[in-house]
Amino acid sequence: MKKFVIAAWIYSLFSGITGYTEAKAQPDNNTLEGKAVVASCQFPVSSNILENYNWIKAQMIEAKLKKAAIVHFPECALSGYPGIDMPSLDHFDWQELHSATDSVISLARQLKLWVLLGSVHKISDDNKPHNSIYVINPEGKLIDRYDKRFCTGEDLKHFSPGDHFVNFQVSGINCGLLICYDVRFPELYREYKKLKTDIIFQSFHNARQNPGSIHPVIMPATSQARAATNHFYMSLTNSSAPESWSCHFITPDGLIQNKLAANIPGVLISLVDLTDKYYDASSPFRDRALNGILNSGTVVKDRKSIARDTIFK
Repeated sequence: MKKFVIAAWIYSLFSGITGYTEAKAQPDNNTLEGKAVVASCQFPVSSNILENYNWIKAQMIEAKLKKAAIVHFPECALSGYPGIDMPSLDHFDWQELHSATDSVISLARQLKLWVLLGSVHKISDDNKPHNSIYVINPEGKLIDRYDKRFCTGEDLKHFSPGDHFVNFQVSGINCGLLICYDVRFPELYREYKKLKTDIIFQSFHNARQNPGSIHPVIMPATSQARAATNHFYMSLTNSSAPESWSCHFITPDGLIQNKLAANIPGVLISLVDLTDKYYDASSPFRDRALNGILNSGTVVKDRKSIARDTIFK
């Protein structure tokens, strides 16, 4: 509750507490080549688009005040998550969502921020929408969109899966995007590594679950393995609606640099610095593995090696 009050106070400094409005511009640039401050955000995502927008606006302003260059939001942060926050997308107010999206884009321009916005993306009426992350640049332009590639069985009741990777550059840092259930498929991370990705921004919606859910244990741990195996940073965002797990920032050695408290709104501030050196046990042989050579050293041609059902004495 205290963090909500602080966020609302910051929010009110720039504009009113309700409505889709713009904040005052901030002139400073918070990136240097190979470095960027990242704000990983969590709030209780709901089916109320205006309430979600108010949280997003407040956290964008807080991130700007904390010198962030990139603001990263959870899966379906603006729209709410069908099947969890609302039963379905039947009677969904697409006009309100589009208006709120335009306001976030305008605010990104006003604050000169990169914004990674989780939402639902409508396509033709005879196809289900995508579960997406919009990439909005500091000029207030929507430059790309990642669509969740691996939708769960429940997701497929509401969404059409995506078919592409997304990479974009922020101050010389090669950024990639993934969403939630994608974490179960290491092949996606290997492909991003081939694309020389420096950081993965992965948005989750693991909230409103039963107490004792396995997700708070396995999701960060799995992400740590993905980061260490591929040697890149990872920003993990999640809804803070109970029961959830919190935003994490993981370094290329697979360690958790910092994280927020669970089930409480907040903004996690972290630094990406490509000059920092991290432990990388896979480095000598990773390129071999990426190219399909799944061993180190030279394979011997020896009959005693080939005969695997015999012990030679």
